[in-house]
Formats: sequence, structure tokens, C-alpha cells
Amino acid sequence: MQWLKTLPRKKSKDRKPLGEKNERGGHKARNGDAIPLMPIGVAADMGFDRNGTPLINPKLFDSLEFSRNPHPYFKIMRDHYPVYHDHLHNVYYLTRYEDCRRSANDDLAFNTIPKGRASTVLGNAQLELSGVEHRRRRGLYDRHLVGQALVKRQHSIESIAKKLISDWEKPSAKGVVQEEGSRSIELGAAFCNEFPVRVVASVLGLPEEAQAKFLYWYQSMMAGFGGSDTAKQGLQARQDLEDYVEGIVEKRRKKPTFLYDSEGNVTGEDIISMLCRTRIDNDFLSTEEITSTIALLVGGGGDTTRGAIMNMWYLLLLHPGQLDAIRKETSLWISAFQETLRYAVPAGASQPKHTTYEVEVAGKRIPAGSLVLIMNHAANRDERVFQSADKFDILRKDLHVGKMLRNGVNKDGQRSHLGFGVGSHFCPGAHISQQEAVVCSKILLEHFKTPKLDLQRCKKDIDGKSPAPLGELAISELWIKCPA
Repeated sequence: MQWLKTLPRKKSKDRKPLGEKNERGGHKARNGDAIPLMPIGVAADMGFDRNGTPLINPKLFDSLEFSRNPHPYFKIMRDHYPVYHDHLHNVYYLTRYEDCRRSANDDLAFNTIPKGRASTVLGNAQLELSGVEHRRRRGLYDRHLVGQALVKRQHSIESIAKKLISDWEKPSAKGVVQEEGSRSIELGAAFCNEFPVRVVASVLGLPEEAQAKFLYWYQSMMAGFGGSDTAKQGLQARQDLEDYVEGIVEKRRKKPTFLYDSEGNVTGEDIISMLCRTRIDNDFLSTEEITSTIALLVGGGGDTTRGAIMNMWYLLLLHPGQLDAIRKETSLWISAFQETLRYAVPAGASQPKHTTYEVEVAGKRIPAGSLVLIMNHAANRDERVFQSADKFDILRKDLHVGKMLRNGVNKDGQRSHLGFGVGSHFCPGAHISQQEAVVCSKILLEHFKTPKLDLQRCKKDIDGKSPAPLGELAISELWIKCPA
């Protein structure tokens, strides 16, 4: 692996354990002064070695501080422990951009993905496939999610967005508070929770009357990645989805349904019809294969897109000058979306891998069969690649925002964000996710006119200031105030 650079290792005797705790729960520095506990968003006290190098306590990865804002800790890891072995959980973390990008592109050394709850809830999940089986499954639908296939679907996406916005006028509208001369809109409940799922359901070819059920199944399956109780809910939702899919498979094999453009012209079969009629080695895909493929597309096209739209609008409302720039040049919506995926990736923060043989990354040996987490959201803040990486800037010149790159680097050496992953497991819904976010945001801005962040209504995180997160990466709700 020629790209790897060997770095000098620190001897274990150079490291000191965490110091004696003080009365506030912090530790003492080498000079005996008490180091106070740091607030959320600042690297907390974990002690130092004799050279003054910050130490990493593996218990950190289970802490609320880390889940709310891991970036101060990622900086320590990038600077001092680019390959960190968490002995407590027996996991290797990669945090520098180039190490992450190259490792994710190396399917020989980092080939298989560990089996996990995705298989339990989603079935034979493509996220956990590799090699021939992965290419076989992905090849079934890739061409339907890029290029002209997306252009033909723009009218449908616009129609779904406008329909959801028109519902805000109803007295029973969710997430809408009418006031004299203005209204406050909770973007999640009023729009983002449904919009991406309805778009994906339309592309898949689900009947409109089934989309409400589909939304419930999707939300239940996503919740199924939590504890044992939610896993049961996720399993039941998946079974209900499979029962539904089984009922339409035979119908679609005999009589496929089609997608249409704005003029009523047929643009091709919907994805479910295509999957139902596809043969591999003269055999139709099984209902289980079709169901797990549908679940994957909904997860990638629904959950990620929801979080990306919410995060993007929150960041733009915090930086009104950048929103003004978009008003003047609407093509900057693509830059805003790409910068959001770099700065605040809403899902897929890491790519889990297993090493197929012993490898060496940044001077540290990783044994064969080790669990490795390629930390994409840490790589996205690497100052070695992105100048002022902790700054949200849709006009930055060091981020590739053109055609999406599966290998993470263009011919001029410019790097893309790793928010959609990289390599063979690059997110299959990346292109349609961007299209959804850009199309709906143009329509939303026209409707909002002069939007303001209504932070008082937002559920607060534990810092009492920023919106509370949904899980770890996307905010749970976003209230926006605008003229009525």
C-alpha cells in the first residue's frame, strides 16, 4: 500500500493515565492545577502525556459530549492519533481525510462490512454486501437514479413539494402556527418528514393510497436501529412491508406500471416494476431481495435527504449573508447542499469495514479481521484538505461541487466531501437526494420570502441554545418565521 506513510510511534511508557480526579470530576494537570470540566463543544479534560499530548479516554465514545459534538475530539485524533485503537470497544478509528478516502476505495484490504442490525431489520442489506453480490444488487437500479432519469422526474418532485406547501393553508396543518402578519413553520413536521419519502415512493411506483402506510413502515424501520424494543417495531414494519410487496410482485410482473413526465409521456417503468421483472441467472428476484432493496432506497433517499434539508436550512438561517447570495444566484443551492454534507453530514457518519489482511495506515498496524470505522464526518473537517474546516462556507474554493465523485477526488486534485461515503458503497441515492434538496429549497424560499430562524420555538439541545438533534447528526425540528 504505497500511499501509506509510516509515522514514529510513541512508546507506551511515554503515556500517563488520567490524573487524580478533582472535586468537580475533572483531572489535575501535571503542575497540580485542577482542570475544570469543559462545556459541550469544547474538548473535555482527558489528561496529557509527559510531552503534553492530549490523551483520549475510550469512554469518550459513549459520552453525551461526543455524540452532541465530536469535532473537538476528532481534531485531537487527527492531529495526534490518526489511527486510534479503542481498546475498550476493540475498534480502529480513521479520522484523516486521505486515510479515510483511500481506505474506503481499497476493497481488497477493507473488503467486507460487518453484519449488524441492518440485516436484522432490512433483510439481506446491501450495505453489508460486498464483491460480486454487491455489484449485482446495485446494478439493478443505479441507472434509474442518475442522469436523464433524474431530469425526467423533476416535474414530479416539484409537484410533491408544492402539494405539501399548499397544505399549510389548512387549519389542521401540522407544524404551522398562524400569527397576525406572520406564521411560524416547523420544517420537519410540515414538510421534511414526508417530502423525501413521498418522492422515493413515487419513483419506486408505490400507489398513492399506500404512501401513508409506507411512511409509517419507513419510520418504524429506521427506529429499529435503536434498542431491543424499537428493533421489534422495526422487524414488524419490515414484515408488513414484505407482505405488501409480495402482494404486488405478481401483478407488476404481468402488468408493469410506468412513470410519466409533465406532458404525460411515459419515461420508463417504475423501480418496483423493473425489479419484479428482472431475472438473474434465469431466476426472478425473490420478494426478500426486492423488499430489502426498497428499504435501502427509502433509507438513503428518505432519512439522509430529510436530515440534509433540515441541516442546510438551519445553517443558512444562521448565515443570512449566504442565503442572500443564493437569492442572487440560485445555482448556489448545489454548493449549499454539498457544503452542508461536508460540514454537518446528517447520516452515514462512518463506514464500518473489516480488514481482510494486516494493513498499515499512518504508521499504525491494523491486524486482519479488525473492525475499522472510517469516520467520514471527521475527514470532512480535516484542515489538511479544507481551509477553515470548522467554518460553514458555501463559497469555499477547496470543495468539489460538480459531478459527484465516487473516489472523492477530481482530475485537478480537488476533494469532495465524504458525506455520501466513497468507493463501492458510495450512496446510491446521492444524486436524487441532491435533486430533491435543491428543487424543494428553491420552492421553499419563494414561499418563505424573508425567512428567519424562530429559535425560541425549537426544542433545545442540552446547551440550551441550539436545536435538539434527532439521533446524533440531524436536528429534530426547525421553526422558521416568515410573512403570512
